[in-house]
Amino acid sequence: MAIEQAWFMEENDEDQRLPHHRNPKQFVSLDHLADLGVLYWKLNPKDYENDQELKEIRESRGYNYMDLLDLCPERVENYEEKLKNFYTEHIHGDEEIRYCLEGSGYFDVRDKEDRWIRIWIKEGDMIVLPAGIYHRFTLDTGNYVKLMRLFVGEPVWTAYNRPQEHHPARKNYINNVTHKVGVPLEAH
Repeated sequence: MAIEQAWFMEENDEDQRLPHHRNPKQFVSLDHLADLGVLYWKLNPKDYENDQELKEIRESRGYNYMDLLDLCPERVENYEEKLKNFYTEHIHGDEEIRYCLEGSGYFDVRDKEDRWIRIWIKEGDMIVLPAGIYHRFTLDTGNYVKLMRLFVGEPVWTAYNRPQEHHPARKNYINNVTHKVGVPLEAH
């Protein structure tokens, strides 16, 4: 990920689909994201069915379920409401794995000081958010993204809105980030 694709956010009431850069801009490195447990790969979305690197990632991390999700006003019923739901700060009990095949959007994650970091995902970007990290998602002003969703086992997508400090996934996340528990497969 180029360093220009992740930055500390300026929090304001403007359209959530805007970049929300601070002034001056404060970019975030891949190393900083990795310290939070966020993993990233740049893959070939044009040939994802035959991508050997994607296959290896899926096998090594146990991602055995996959589906595709198109998000845009024309394809999603109650689009604005869904976008607001995705943008509500929450955690999951499992990793959130998303591979951007087309379009673009933003994942916002909280850092150790509770500041928002905005990660701009575009075609070819695959991101893994660890279980228990506070995050949210929105499209950018292009209003379109096609995502591959990956899961370990049967898909479970239960959002637990903040606060969730006593949720087991949150406690485990805090422990892992505090003690920098290793990641089974190095991202790039």
